[in-house]
Amino acid sequence: MIMDQLISGADNSGAQVSIKDSTIETFGDDVIAASRERPVIVDFWADWCGPCKQLMPALEGAVRAAKGAVALVKVNADENKTLCAQLQVQSLPTVLAFWQGQPVDGFQGNVPPSQLQAFIDRLIGMSGGDGAGDPLAEAADHANGLLDAGEAMQAAQIFQQILQHDQTYAPALAGMAEASIKLGQAEQAQALLDAIDADAAKDAKIAERITRVKSALELAAQAEDAGDVADLEAAVAADPQNHQARYDLALAHQARGDMPAAAEALLGVIMRERDWNEDAARLQLLKLFEAAGPTDPFTLKYRRRLSSVLFS
Repeated sequence: MIMDQLISGADNSGAQVSIKDSTIETFGDDVIAASRERPVIVDFWADWCGPCKQLMPALEGAVRAAKGAVALVKVNADENKTLCAQLQVQSLPTVLAFWQGQPVDGFQGNVPPSQLQAFIDRLIGMSGGDGAGDPLAEAADHANGLLDAGEAMQAAQIFQQILQHDQTYAPALAGMAEASIKLGQAEQAQALLDAIDADAAKDAKIAERITRVKSALELAAQAEDAGDVADLEAAVAADPQNHQARYDLALAHQARGDMPAAAEALLGVIMRERDWNEDAARLQLLKLFEAAGPTDPFTLKYRRRLSSVLFS
């Protein structure tokens, strides 16, 4: 399967992933010399260090995901105290990055996946690489394309595969949340949003998707109390100035997934009484836009319609 190959397949660039242990005797070759060809990350750890045991698997996974763009060298601090002293390693875990024979970046302690990825991305950029070839990112891009094409089930299957490899991968968590919304699984969508790391949520694309899913969750909650479309259409026909009935009709259309009909009903309220119920119709229409996304054809069409009504 193509997505399985993207996630776990061979390195197309030909670069070899390098993860090894080192000592003071081999440090010159393993790190200083090796860093003249690609950045080398050095992880100083110890058996008794709990945070070290948490960081190391994440660091190894991130290096493997970089597919040879960076190398990882692990140094047991208890067995290499002289080397630690020379490099002023005073707490564990300490991670130092070398490029062209010199330390260029680093951090101390366990860090969230987003910060770890940003660290590696900086090193790849520093060395002239572009970070391409990340199998999880490639798989997520493919899933996003399916989601945009309306293939929510297929997209969800790929996002699930990604999360089996890295359950904290924020683009997959956010993507799976949106797929869950489209599949009518609101509770799962909320749980996935809750699992996204706060730092990762600051990424512009992920933040946009989170906003979209949250808006969709609000709309789903509203749909639970929606009335009957036929009854509400009759009420509006009997009294076109019954703005509450027209607004409720919009919610009923929304509950059935007919967003264009919902938008038309809301525009009907706005055209008749723009500020009705503290601008409720316009605010509800904006929620529909957020749930659909800023570039969705629905949003583009009805945002133009809204502007025409407001500024006519």
